[in-house]
Amino acid sequence: MSALAHRRTVLLTLGRLPKSIELIRGFSALGFRVLVAEPHPWHLSRISNQVDKSFEVVSPVSDTPGYLRRLREIVEQERVDLVVPISEETMHASGLKPLLPPGATMFCPDQRTLLELHDKFRFIELARPAGVDVPETVALGDPQARRIADAGPFVVKPRFSCSGRGVEFFERGAPLPGRDEPCVVQAKVPGDVLSTFSIVRDGRVLVTVVYRGLVMAGTVSVCFEQVEHPAIAAWVERFAGHHAYSGFLSFDFVLDEAGRPFGIECNPRITSGVHFVEPADLATAMIAPAGERPSVRLRPQRIAQQFYPTLTETERAFLQGNFAKARRSFVAMWKARDVVWSWRDPLPFLTMPMTAWRILSHAIRKGTSLGEASTFDIEWYGAPSADGRSAAQLEVHP
Repeated sequence: MSALAHRRTVLLTLGRLPKSIELIRGFSALGFRVLVAEPHPWHLSRISNQVDKSFEVVSPVSDTPGYLRRLREIVEQERVDLVVPISEETMHASGLKPLLPPGATMFCPDQRTLLELHDKFRFIELARPAGVDVPETVALGDPQARRIADAGPFVVKPRFSCSGRGVEFFERGAPLPGRDEPCVVQAKVPGDVLSTFSIVRDGRVLVTVVYRGLVMAGTVSVCFEQVEHPAIAAWVERFAGHHAYSGFLSFDFVLDEAGRPFGIECNPRITSGVHFVEPADLATAMIAPAGERPSVRLRPQRIAQQFYPTLTETERAFLQGNFAKARRSFVAMWKARDVVWSWRDPLPFLTMPMTAWRILSHAIRKGTSLGEASTFDIEWYGAPSADGRSAAQLEVHP
């Protein structure tokens, strides 16, 4: 039997984002054969010397049944042991979980659980019984929305969205906007914004990273700093334990004047906090046997960045005459560790301006942020069927 037959195989369902690189290097360090499925023919991870194979797949937004069929074909043909979703495609890729062949597993909850947490209205309903603080939130169109708008500053955002798409901030008493998609109206908590990334197994949190954005591209942080905040870590522990959650779990928080954290939305997927976790420990946390609690270490560097977007935002601030912001961004950029660069695997960083061209060109043509341009073809826009299966699942496997 060949040596290859003894190697475990992992399939990542996205390769274009720096988050993918962390998992690639983590699983490679553990001896895994690493595969990547990605709608873009050229992408950041394809050029990595630690990726064994890269597969072009259809966009899950344009053809969800075809996307799931192709993923299942890759799992069967390549004898994949573990499938790991990465970013917004998680909401689609999770439909593969009940379709996997024997012996293959997927590190994520079922699709219904993911979509409930991704839904900015249902998340609030799920948070309350866990005994954690969340701002008052109602559906746009609910009579109570007018009361929230009259009580103070408020936010309107789509129930299903990412990268800040469709988020609007309003002052007290402002008219409620009309929207074509389901949205929520949320009381705006004034204060600092912090985010988290956690790995959870059966309701037990293995690691939580709390971080703040230092340099922002729109509403997406491209340079970020790890911070300590025990109250936020405790909030995450309570929520995860109450729901016996397993998988990646991330939140955005606002701290009120007393420093009390309010969870404003949930991202049941990997976020930028992953860049503070040691890659090998990140992979180990996913493959540890049930009941074990492996040690998950954090990197020593407390500031990390995506260099090219951070440089762009620094230059933008300078050209706009906002010299104080440009100086802050420059200082952060100087102190930060780049999340892609590695002497052992240099090409992803060196070729990033070329492999990211499809994202850059879309942002330029459509006038959107880089965050929106990087997710428009993988973002979730729908909802599951009554029995918890998506329409794509029903078509792939009735």
